[in-house]
Amino acid sequence: MDLRKIKKLIDLLEESNLAELEIKEGEEIVRLSRIPKGMVASLPQAAPVQHVRVDTPAPVTAPAAASEAPAAPAAGGKSLPDGHVVKAPMVGTFYASANPEAAAFVKVGQSVKAGDTLGIIEAMKMFNQIEADVSGTVLAILVNNGQPVEFDEPMFVIG
Repeated sequence: MDLRKIKKLIDLLEESNLAELEIKEGEEIVRLSRIPKGMVASLPQAAPVQHVRVDTPAPVTAPAAASEAPAAPAAGGKSLPDGHVVKAPMVGTFYASANPEAAAFVKVGQSVKAGDTLGIIEAMKMFNQIEADVSGTVLAILVNNGQPVEFDEPMFVIG
């Protein structure tokens, strides 16, 4: 993939609301991730290679709003509460409610049925509902509203 295509992809990412963009062309993969404004990231300098990969994960440092239930400790080596773990089915941005003014879909301690909406992941300008795959009580919410999530990242624990 030539440098002009990569520059066009960067421009496309900057003009859109996408948090991340990954393009695979043959054996070459280019992955671009947006860093939230106000954050500083440094990339190590590397020698030019045929396989180009730009990967700058955006760390989440913003505290949860006071009205939100505090999130339980996520991966990072800490244990999760006993129960069924609902994991992210895709990479994207997690939203706890349908819009910023609306109440969260679920709160810790709330009973849910299989099929109930737990949250939304925005990926490529598409909003995908995350549904409970078991019935029970929400024991933990492991992600914060507006937080980027990775594929297979634990999001909820239902007991």
